[in-house]
Amino acid sequence: MVRSREVGPLPTTQEDPSPSPASSKTELLRELALRDGISIVVGCVIGSGIFLVPNSIAKQLPAFSYVALLWIAGGLLTLCGALALGELGAAFPQAGGLYVYLQEAYGKPVAFLYGWGLLTLIHSGTIATLAVALGIYVSQIADLTSAQDKLASVLCIVALAALNLTGLRAAKHVQNVFSLAKVGGLALLIGIMFARGHVHQLRISFWPAPNEEFHIASFGTALIAVLWAYEGWHVISFTASEFRRPRHDLPLGLFYGTAIVGSIYLLANVGYYSVLSPAQIAQTQRVAATAVTVAAGSTATFFITALIIVSIIGAMNGMILTGPRVYYAMAKEGLFFRSFGTVHPRTHVPMLAVIVQGIWAAALTLLGTFQELFTYVIFTAWIFYSLSVAAVIILRIRRPEIIRPFKVPLYPWLNVLFILAGIGAAVSAILSSPIRALYGIGLILAGLPIYAIFLVANRITQGTPPKPAHL
Repeated sequence: MVRSREVGPLPTTQEDPSPSPASSKTELLRELALRDGISIVVGCVIGSGIFLVPNSIAKQLPAFSYVALLWIAGGLLTLCGALALGELGAAFPQAGGLYVYLQEAYGKPVAFLYGWGLLTLIHSGTIATLAVALGIYVSQIADLTSAQDKLASVLCIVALAALNLTGLRAAKHVQNVFSLAKVGGLALLIGIMFARGHVHQLRISFWPAPNEEFHIASFGTALIAVLWAYEGWHVISFTASEFRRPRHDLPLGLFYGTAIVGSIYLLANVGYYSVLSPAQIAQTQRVAATAVTVAAGSTATFFITALIIVSIIGAMNGMILTGPRVYYAMAKEGLFFRSFGTVHPRTHVPMLAVIVQGIWAAALTLLGTFQELFTYVIFTAWIFYSLSVAAVIILRIRRPEIIRPFKVPLYPWLNVLFILAGIGAAVSAILSSPIRALYGIGLILAGLPIYAIFLVANRITQGTPPKPAHL
């Protein structure tokens, strides 16, 4: 049975207690407020997906009614997951997020596999996917070659990793600025399409043409693309120990952030389909740029490209900020290299974790295409998301004494809905790309022997008798 973490009563003051002076030099600091949590969720989720995946969805679904239903379904599923993590995050406000929840519910091996998968594929792969998308759009402005494209992607990862090495305060301020800029830019984009679009175009796109064929398998394939667009909602949980009021602000940050993203995504798609036909959306990978060009002329193309670049950089910064907190938590428990659990005494950042994640994400950027990378990420990630949401049910049964400042509404039905959808997403990914799915499974399971090595090393270290005090 996993060792219990004691969770005390809710704090009576406005802020959670700060670390003691003795430990503040070697621990993560409480620097995050509710607005920062919302910014992390919005900033990490809204990256390149809303600009790129509508093309993939239109190829699978012949009418806007199906598309709208899909985006609403993806938003509701994400909200269900966010509410579940809100309960877990308020009950276990430690650094590591999903890693902590999986350990409490299933034990250290499953938690380690998640952390291992996060570094090798899920989180680093998301950063790499965003970097590849960034290179695509930068090349449209600067007319880069393929090699320069890749170099621009790698340099952006390096620059953002360097920023995060300076401390959480600088990284969160940059995150807030980029999140505000992208929401404002998207609001302007949607406003242009609404002002110049036509209700008639939306009406004729709403239902499929009589000769259009639709297969239920197409809905599952398109759902993978939508879930990629919503990817990143969970990463706020990794930073739980750095919130001033984690039991209050973490659940609210998840809820408000997810609701904002879902609303923006749905409105953006209404705008796309009020300007372009389903066939036009299926024929262009640059849906947002094409829609704005049709609505406002070619002079708007630069604006949309700049907006996409800002959006992607903001998402990358949020992912680079949050991921190292998981490797930090693993190292603190002796299940990863101890140096990953060391923070810089001045910046209070787990420096080695940030550096290694950046190097590996840059390497993945050079190894895969956008389509390959997001298929790997979605398939493997949703296995662990489903396990985490199921952990709410398991811990309610097994650990009823835990103080839960926030509880999932409509329990357990929202949890069950999310779990079934997660299983469906994983199965769809396996059926659509079985070879890539096998690669993803193999890479994560490769963590088992590594876990065994760390476990043995940790036991040996703990079993070493202490030295006499006079030595």
